[in-house]
Amino acid sequence: MAKRKIDGVLLLDKPFGVSSNNALQKARWLLQAEKAGHTGVLDPFATGLLPLCFGEATKFAQRMLDADKGYRATLQLGQVSTTLDGEGGISRSGEVTCDRAQLETVLKAFTGDIEQVPPMHSALKYQGKSLYEYARQGVEIERAARAVTIYALDIVSFEGDVLVLDVSCSKGTYVRTLADDIGRALGCGAYLSGLRRTRTAGFSLDEAIGLDDFGQLEMPQREALLMAPETLVTDLPQIELDTEDTDRILHGMTVRRRSGWPDGAGLFQLYGTPQNGHNRAFLGLGEVASDDVLRPKRLLATA
Repeated sequence: MAKRKIDGVLLLDKPFGVSSNNALQKARWLLQAEKAGHTGVLDPFATGLLPLCFGEATKFAQRMLDADKGYRATLQLGQVSTTLDGEGGISRSGEVTCDRAQLETVLKAFTGDIEQVPPMHSALKYQGKSLYEYARQGVEIERAARAVTIYALDIVSFEGDVLVLDVSCSKGTYVRTLADDIGRALGCGAYLSGLRRTRTAGFSLDEAIGLDDFGQLEMPQREALLMAPETLVTDLPQIELDTEDTDRILHGMTVRRRSGWPDGAGLFQLYGTPQNGHNRAFLGLGEVASDDVLRPKRLLATA
């Protein structure tokens, strides 16, 4: 099957038991796309929002790794897991005696800036190998705690020994570790029995489509679901370039700050008039340094 140049972003609702890469490759095959990439791994155990990038959109995928995330997490209280989630060995750990008031007090202690020790069953590297490879061999590696931010922990339901939370957090947060830490603080133990990503970088799960449903569509319908590459950088301020400055930027040259541009230094969305037309178009990203000079940073291909 011939590959095609396809540019855009697909919001996928990743199914349970499928790796992020397998989901990506399936969507890529369905679109017959030449180039594809995802914006941060969801474990096979987890489901939910997984933005996929195709073609030129892959140039901006890295920025999504730094985005805040939202999850719906299901915690099984009174039991613990060797992997901190439902894929490990499960054992009883204590009686669930806390009431809602005690639970809310504990959750409050985990809100804000906290430190987490990454789990052994993770893809973090140590001497070139993922931690989970050591864990499978029964080897424990000492891990340094690292800072993350929990913006909110909202109780969705608390019935018996099952707790469901909406978690709003920064990049790098391990919800498995959070579940284990909450269980320890409650005195009964807990593991993460379910995880669904609901939000990332302004995108919502409500906008996503399941892999099976995507496969049932005809090709024009699949393509219609793709969002433009610039949807990945809408948080950045915009600079409008005239025809002359557009030409300079597209040829790798710099432009000194013009009147009417946003103040400050940093990354900017660039819009201008491409060489082959007269319509305003997204060109890519540029960076303004402290010398007030705009330099091309990451541009869309013009060919």
